[in-house]
Amino acid sequence: MTALGLPDTIQACLFDLDGVVTKTAVVHAAAWKETFDAFLRDHDGQRPFDAVADYDEYVDGRPRADGVRTFLDSRGIHLPEGTPDDPPDAPTVHGLGNRKNELLLEKIRTQGVEAYDGTLRYLEAVRAHGLRTAIVSSSANCRDVLRSIGAEHFFDVRVDGVVAAERRLPGKPHPDTFLAAARDLGVEPARAAVFEDALAGMDAGRAGRFGYVVGVDRVGQTDALYAHGADTVVKDLAELGGKE
Repeated sequence: MTALGLPDTIQACLFDLDGVVTKTAVVHAAAWKETFDAFLRDHDGQRPFDAVADYDEYVDGRPRADGVRTFLDSRGIHLPEGTPDDPPDAPTVHGLGNRKNELLLEKIRTQGVEAYDGTLRYLEAVRAHGLRTAIVSSSANCRDVLRSIGAEHFFDVRVDGVVAAERRLPGKPHPDTFLAAARDLGVEPARAAVFEDALAGMDAGRAGRFGYVVGVDRVGQTDALYAHGADTVVKDLAELGGKE
């Protein structure tokens, strides 16, 4: 293992955004809960959205529309697809997704965005060691969030919700966005490491046959991260090292 805590065959690092670089996973969970709870109140017998269990299982790491479909399927509820430009009050998959995004942006505006200091230090070390880097996120707000914390310069490549839509790439748990980032960096998947906090991201890392998959456990789900394909699990990337 290198000073970065990675196999010496690794040439590139592919980082998720929410929960790995930024402390926004809890904000996403709160926005999803507010969205789904308001929707579920109109469906008799439905329990509220669980911002931990339901979030981890059905929406974390997935594109918004996929998260809506997956969660509603778990409750036996089916909505029309609608279109991506549906208003946030439309009773459609995209309408609910847009409502969640509206709430998320409001929370980010009022609460701000924070980065994980351990991740920023690790990114500095990764760059100093000459490894290439990519940010891989399902969020369509990825670039704005990176700019808000002054971290855009850490990444050679960005594959986010906007890029995925342009290229018609399926989101996590499919490996396509990570594979696209590796291609853009000119690195084989076997020589790239994936850094993820979401179970869907672990599944994507395993499905893409990446050289190393690092699970970042912010919420006490170490066993689940290993079960979904992590090679190692840390609570903070600072645990991996990064200093000579």
